Amino acid sequence: MASKAGTVNPSTKVLNKLAKVTEKNDPIKPELYSKYNVKRGLRYADGTGVLVGLTHIGDVVGYEADGDEIIPVPGRLVYRGYNVEDIIKDAEKNNQFGFEQVVYLLLFGQLPNAKQLQEFTQYMGECRVLPSNFTEDMIMKAPSKDIMNKIARGVLASYSYDENPEDRSVQNILRQCIELTARFSTLAAYGYQAKRRYYDDTSMFIHNPVPNLSTAENFLRLIRPDTKYTKLEAETLDLALILHAEHGGGNNSSLTVHVVSSADTDTYSAIAAAVGSLKGRRHGGANIRVMEMMDDIKANVKNWADENEVADYLRKISKKEAFDHTGLIYGMGHAVYTISDPREVLLKAKAKQLAKEKGKEWVKEFNLYDAVERLAPQVIAEVHHSNKRICANVDLYSGFVYTMLGIPRELYTPIFAISRIAGWSAHRIEEVVAGGRIYRPAYKCVSAERKFVPLTERK
Repeated sequence: MASKAGTVNPSTKVLNKLAKVTEKNDPIKPELYSKYNVKRGLRYADGTGVLVGLTHIGDVVGYEADGDEIIPVPGRLVYRGYNVEDIIKDAEKNNQFGFEQVVYLLLFGQLPNAKQLQEFTQYMGECRVLPSNFTEDMIMKAPSKDIMNKIARGVLASYSYDENPEDRSVQNILRQCIELTARFSTLAAYGYQAKRRYYDDTSMFIHNPVPNLSTAENFLRLIRPDTKYTKLEAETLDLALILHAEHGGGNNSSLTVHVVSSADTDTYSAIAAAVGSLKGRRHGGANIRVMEMMDDIKANVKNWADENEVADYLRKISKKEAFDHTGLIYGMGHAVYTISDPREVLLKAKAKQLAKEKGKEWVKEFNLYDAVERLAPQVIAEVHHSNKRICANVDLYSGFVYTMLGIPRELYTPIFAISRIAGWSAHRIEEVVAGGRIYRPAYKCVSAERKFVPLTERK
């Protein structure tokens, strides 16, 4: 920060000097990780995750093992033993929104019957309204440029509005989790409205949640000035919420819930930590990188229908000659899925349907995404001389879908949180019930002991 005279603030000078000392002091030689057989990122050398726990909640299937042979299979996403595709098909058949049913399944381990679903949906609807004065005191008076930080603050602030925040009984934790799951969409929407008012200098619209509406309907209602939305728009967002609700215990934010919960802390601390994890650009922010890449492609490819031109530009991206020069084609590849990401397959079909409803320009853009999906694996294999099978992941189309829904980019990751709070809640309860041990992984110190030098003798 510069002063009025143009000189650097003295405290900034000190901080810059200290930062250089820190950068020089902390690097660890890469070969030491191999020497000590460190599983960096809790992964083995082949990229598969280190087994650190057991779960009943969800499973991610991309390959099957036949002895020592790994056989790629079409991806499956499983919630409590049920294929998510079956849940979605049944909800569509019965003309229902499915996210609330998924929340019930993840929390209670069984599919609800019609009466149970109706009672639970009503209960969630009643919990969407924030506590008295919460909006004014905790959201409007301290707006944030980043909505994820606002959600995390809202979660922690909820502790102060809870008459029994420290009770670790399953019943009390369940109450807290259901209330947070119901309120996340309200926290995100109101946080966005406050951000619009204070940082974007635009009008702010505060609408009350409607108890008998689904999570998807309420969210669209809360972020739009006129509260209007089409049935297909709500169905599309509902699908996205279902697909992001859980993804096995090994993802970073769900692991965070387990780790923090294992320390025997309160629900609000555990969930706020998960929000911080999901905010990370390596986790929940991936679809924004896809959108930035697609913006770049749209600006530099003159004829979107010319697949040769599209492939040529993807080749430049892969060779680190274009876009962000990382060589990554975002939205392609997954740690587990090989042949297909079931979330991407389902969301792509809905994206195509929504694009047709929105008009031919959106169809044109959908076709560009489809071309990237088909051409990128070939380009990656060619540039990197790899025969590894790569499929598109859900991030390729999720941002595009949100754009068609008129949802601004600063809400993309919050939507992920609105959905994933369901899985986090289930993992929080599972850790409290079945864990019983604090997570304490080992770190090997690779620095030598040094002889102490008294202050008066230091240079």
